[in-house]
Amino acid sequence: MSRQAMRPKLGAGDVEAAEWRDALLSLLEADGPERVRAMLDLLQDVAERAGVGWRPVLGTPYVNSISVQEQPEFPGDLAMEERLASMMRWNALAMVVRANQAYGELGGHIASYASAADLFEVGFNHFFHGAERDGGDLVFYQPHSAPGVYARAFLEGRLSAEDLAHYRQEITARRDGAQGLSSYPHPWLMPDFWQFPTGSMGIGPISSIYHARFMRYLAHRGLADTAGRTVWGVFGDGEMDEPESMSALTLAARERLDNLVWVVNCNLQRLDGPVRGNGRIIDELEALFAGAGWRVIKLVWGSDWDGLFARDTDEALIQAFADTVDGQFQTFAAKDGRYNREHFFGQNEALKRLAQGLTDEQIDRLRRGGHDLVKIYAAYAAAAAHTGQPTVILAQTKKGFGMGEAGQGKMTTHQQKKLDRDAILAFRNRFNLPLSDAQAEALAIYHPGEDSPELQYLHARRQALGGYLPARRSQADALSPPAISSYGRFALQAEGKSMSTTMAFVRMLSGLLKHKSFGPRVVPIVADEARTFGMANLFKQFGIYSSAGQQYEPEDIGSILSYREALDGQILEEGISEAGALSSWVAAATSYSVHGVPMLPFYIYYSMFGFQRVGDLIWAAADQRARGFLLGATAGRTTLGGEGLQHQDGHSHLMAATVPNCRAYDPALAYEVAVIVDHGMQAMLHRQEDVFYYLTLTNENVDNPSLPEGVEADIIRGLYCLTGENTAAVRLLGSGSMLAEVQAAAEQLRDDWGVDAQVWSATSYTELEREARAVQRWNLQHPDQPARSAHVAASLDGEAPVIAVTDYQRALPQLVAAHIAAPFVALGTDGFGRSDTRPALRDFFEIDRRHIVCSALATLAREGRVEAAVAMQARQQYRLDAEALPPWQR
Repeated sequence: MSRQAMRPKLGAGDVEAAEWRDALLSLLEADGPERVRAMLDLLQDVAERAGVGWRPVLGTPYVNSISVQEQPEFPGDLAMEERLASMMRWNALAMVVRANQAYGELGGHIASYASAADLFEVGFNHFFHGAERDGGDLVFYQPHSAPGVYARAFLEGRLSAEDLAHYRQEITARRDGAQGLSSYPHPWLMPDFWQFPTGSMGIGPISSIYHARFMRYLAHRGLADTAGRTVWGVFGDGEMDEPESMSALTLAARERLDNLVWVVNCNLQRLDGPVRGNGRIIDELEALFAGAGWRVIKLVWGSDWDGLFARDTDEALIQAFADTVDGQFQTFAAKDGRYNREHFFGQNEALKRLAQGLTDEQIDRLRRGGHDLVKIYAAYAAAAAHTGQPTVILAQTKKGFGMGEAGQGKMTTHQQKKLDRDAILAFRNRFNLPLSDAQAEALAIYHPGEDSPELQYLHARRQALGGYLPARRSQADALSPPAISSYGRFALQAEGKSMSTTMAFVRMLSGLLKHKSFGPRVVPIVADEARTFGMANLFKQFGIYSSAGQQYEPEDIGSILSYREALDGQILEEGISEAGALSSWVAAATSYSVHGVPMLPFYIYYSMFGFQRVGDLIWAAADQRARGFLLGATAGRTTLGGEGLQHQDGHSHLMAATVPNCRAYDPALAYEVAVIVDHGMQAMLHRQEDVFYYLTLTNENVDNPSLPEGVEADIIRGLYCLTGENTAAVRLLGSGSMLAEVQAAAEQLRDDWGVDAQVWSATSYTELEREARAVQRWNLQHPDQPARSAHVAASLDGEAPVIAVTDYQRALPQLVAAHIAAPFVALGTDGFGRSDTRPALRDFFEIDRRHIVCSALATLAREGRVEAAVAMQARQQYRLDAEALPPWQR
């Protein structure tokens, strides 16, 4: 479509406007688009200075951004690629329908891939680079289109027909000797196949942006050559409603990420109905992306429309599109050619004339842009060649394309998992598949033969592009972390120095960053609280990464703590976006797999704004086999005194316990932090275990002893004895900020009440419970063998009561209660936080030293080991109100 045909219509007598228009067109013809853009910028500037208040509309007519004249020649065999796409459509459909005929509860999706098949195929045949081509592209797949990706892998010979028969049957598949196919892209379940988890809407879009940015980070810091690699994301239009999908658009533009291309499959439908029934999602997204600074390529209509546009001298089509909302476009998609002739082309005489000579079947076959390989190639080529901006392609498709009456454009098409005989045969006929009626009815998986021209073409295209996708590497070169003494000696030999675990960690981090060979692999990440965590001294030493360097003189330039941005800066400061910072962490934590470059990210943040705020992203990180450290600082419900309810974390460890490959610790002392960090680095970088570590850190200074001899293994296991004898009357367990209160309570028990207490540091209830659970399972499965004993049970053997005190909810220490034979009492911070001092908060939550003493005496009284009067005397002496409402009810 020519630019002239897209101009606004002018009234017959508007001579002045016509002169302006003709002058602009003359300038375009004489000096080209660049000069026209300069003049328009000049006029806009003049208008703004004069207070006119005009700005250009961010939208364009509902037509393709790339005109027929600008379209490159299609480089492939069009007929061959259409046949291949038809095979994949059929096999994807057959896979899902067969699974649901056999097991109705398995689910699966047909309609999404039916709409996106051509978008994927052009990418696979012409653009998506495999690992042998500059390291390969990063491709994020629309999750509901997974059956189509499996169908392609089958024709490539990477999956068997037996594998396809076990779609969504991962457990059964192993029993049958097949590869089970996960419902959506899940690297945890298919570690050699899927690279990125995208099954939770919004996760793929934000992740793709931060992966593209991290590629620039690696390049600018000289750690990897990422030139020639592109991040492609194929997402759904409904998915764009997710906040994560939209939250980092301006970052991508600001960072000029021209290594990033999104393809938004605008089939106009989400699960229940239209994405924008009374509007147009493509128009909305165009304005949004353009305003954010992206290049927008609209891919709306297929080649079948080119002739109609060429004859449409009255611009009746453009006007009709402008007057049609998505709800109506969906109806047009669901109806046949006769309906569209009457209700779309029948709107006025100009449209009727355009449809003359077209049969109803030809009208029915008028393709939308996302179903036309030639148009798709033109859009992808323009996006791949564009520099200076990320690009989004808004591709209009039909949901359930080719499913006819059974699903094309239907409100229920997303849930369509079964087709009757007529629908199956109609689908076969629609895509000209060489299957007999019997084969089609049996939903036979189609394979044209290894020597067929189609498969020879398919393999040749992938070989030219550097190998097959999706594919994931599981290992990278192992790294040997520095000796713990090189960065943690001060913590191991603290000798009573007063410091918080946050202060200790930051000092260790600084030591790691300074290590000559290992330091460059360390990636410190913060949202916007580095100064709160005592990290300001790292700014000047290591720099904050900025793709633009530092083009200003910071206010504190003369300070040793000055704010320094640099092209080769090492710190990633992401602003007030926990989702962005976590996505940045994931990009670094999976660099070993994505780039073959192991990195060690440390993301430190307010612990309340981690698992609670971005738990879905952390779950996806676990799926993706991330390796790195998450540091929940200012942790615990009573250490962050004045901040109150929204900031005081009392449950992140419970959330962390639900993530199978997250190893969570609540260290109380500097040497515990050092031992855990050393163990984590060895596990993730040297042994290459697919785990990540969560440590909570406090901002409360305590006196730190030196590392006792021989406790390192028990620190990692989750529990070790700090002081006291095995003959003590009661065992007190403390962790994190509450260890100091437990130690003080032990002294009061001895001095005030003559009761000896043994003090234990519980560094991880999660690790204790997991080991105990595994031991219990083994004992249940081996009743003929001597029973094994878990570390927590063996450590706390005997009858002396156990009082476990935590700055988290009681449910955390109660994880291990069932594995301890002795009487067990958990004290924690159930309920909402408050703003007050630490002593006041600990009194409120009944976890300070007085409440610990009273709880210990009450438990001993119940066991008949002290008189009940002693326990009551203690409550009176400490002025504790036995009738007060519990904290969780206040």
